[in-house]
Amino acid sequence: MRLGAEPLWPAVPDRKASPNEKSPAELVTPEAQRTIDRALDFLANRQVKSGRNRGAFGTSGYPGGVATCSLGGLAMMCSGSSPGQGKYGKQIDMCVEFVLSNVSNEGYIARSDNMASENMYGHGFSMLFLSQAYGMTQKAEIGEKLRKAVSMTCKCQNDQGGWRYQPVKSDADLSITVCQIMGLRGSRDSGIEVPDKVREKCIDYVKKSQNSNGSFRYTIQSGHTTFAMTAAGVTSLYSAGIYEGDQVEKALKWLKGNAGQANSGHYFYSHYYAVQAMWHAGGEYWNEWYPKIRDELVRTQANDGSWPNSEAGAEFSAAMGGIILQIPLNQLPVFSP
Repeated sequence: MRLGAEPLWPAVPDRKASPNEKSPAELVTPEAQRTIDRALDFLANRQVKSGRNRGAFGTSGYPGGVATCSLGGLAMMCSGSSPGQGKYGKQIDMCVEFVLSNVSNEGYIARSDNMASENMYGHGFSMLFLSQAYGMTQKAEIGEKLRKAVSMTCKCQNDQGGWRYQPVKSDADLSITVCQIMGLRGSRDSGIEVPDKVREKCIDYVKKSQNSNGSFRYTIQSGHTTFAMTAAGVTSLYSAGIYEGDQVEKALKWLKGNAGQANSGHYFYSHYYAVQAMWHAGGEYWNEWYPKIRDELVRTQANDGSWPNSEAGAEFSAAMGGIILQIPLNQLPVFSP
């Protein structure tokens, strides 16, 4: 960091914990822990053990792609395991191996033979996963390929400051953009250089996507407002270093007042971002939010450890559900408030 310069990604201030906020041990109840264990064991059992797809959670489609592999690895890391260490250390190693094997020379992270299911969502989630693995291990191979991925992301940021489905400069949407912001934030925190101008442009994009009532639009120009977009929007503000102010408070209030919409579409995507937003907000937002989603996930989990209402397969739901339930454990720096 340059002497006297503002940090590229400012340090996160202390959470706004209220006096009656429960501890992680109280929040992650025995029932919730059993639910987490079933989800992570489901992933471990579904992971491909050999061949071209070693490390992925399937051989094709979303289960066989880098997004689900990265989210599965993140879910296992949230339990306290790390590459080569802990109950899921071997599985995390295989996730790293699979993701690294799908980094192109240009830095795009995607399976070249699974293009129907691969896009910049997977690239962003993969940067996020690799950033945590690199931060834990400082392995040269991870750092080398993560730098390529970060460079590619920075190069294809459009003039408005956002990203779209393919790794080229074009139009942009908030959903894809927040994935890149979180991946870049995690990468920077692990020691990878991210240019100031990239952060400045993506913050501007996010701010211009917000409506006057606090909700967020899918695109700057137009697009519908949804719970998922608003949860992603406020989380992207946090990830870009904006932790308080009118824009954040309005978005949190909108989410709280429209909580019922979280179950109307893109269920796990919505709750993945919403739980992070409420965790950062702390206080009464967190006190009310986490117990509700915890109890709902405990109640609705299938016997095999996944959840039925998934937009991208059973493996995706197990990974997302595992991450959501483990947020109070505060094991991963990129999710830490």
